Amino acid sequence: MKEFLEYRLIEFDSYHLSVSQLIIISILFVIFYTIVFLLKRVLKRIAERKGLSDGSFLSIYQIVKYLIWISFFFVSLSVLNINISVILAGSAALLVGLGLGIQQLFNDYASGIVMLIERTVKIDDVIELDDGTVGKVLSIGIRTSTIETRDNIAIIIPNSKFVDNSVINWSHIKAKTRFNVSVGVAYGTDIKHVRSILLDIADSNKSIVKKPKPFVLFKDFGESSLDFSLVFWLNETWAAERVKSDIRFQINTEFAKNKIQIPFPQRDIHMIKNT
Repeated sequence: MKEFLEYRLIEFDSYHLSVSQLIIISILFVIFYTIVFLLKRVLKRIAERKGLSDGSFLSIYQIVKYLIWISFFFVSLSVLNINISVILAGSAALLVGLGLGIQQLFNDYASGIVMLIERTVKIDDVIELDDGTVGKVLSIGIRTSTIETRDNIAIIIPNSKFVDNSVINWSHIKAKTRFNVSVGVAYGTDIKHVRSILLDIADSNKSIVKKPKPFVLFKDFGESSLDFSLVFWLNETWAAERVKSDIRFQINTEFAKNKIQIPFPQRDIHMIKNT
């Protein structure tokens, strides 16, 4: 048995790899994998007890998980009798040479670590990128993150996009987010009646929160309309476009019932005939 464990699978110069080393690494892998598995369950229970969101819990878990696997990597090198300092010294020149070519890759990795530590963007957050793309964060990795649009399309984005560019996080500060729907009515319309109808529509919509209360803004005297905006708050930010669509349907229906005209721009063209 001893001879089997000491049997050298690889041997050259002053280095050798034995069966016992492979067995130790395999055992270490099982131990570290079990630690990661149990850690997730423990952190989940702590997060539920402390009232942390799933996004916060997963961010903390990701950081700890990466630290554990990095520890496993260095312990494995030690078991294999590999001198880490020699590897670092030997790879320094190579890293310098590759630095310019893979600079963006390192930037993405660094940005991923920053995102996990700062937690400015978390899983399940609804975000809007600088190109207007709106999506829900599904996962945050070390190099890339995945968001899902309202069309159920998954977009994989380099983490540097979140750190270097402006990102609107609708879920970052408060659970409630403010939205509005604008509409114009013809001149001469009873504006108090318009305000009452819009508030009734907001009150009847179950997705709109009651506090803060919805209100109506008289925005402007337009060229062909009196412009109003119904302002309201939602808990379910992801459902904003559906809710705004429902409100527009209701506005069109209620205005038709009450004979309130929604005007459209018109132009009179006078043609003069030269004789």
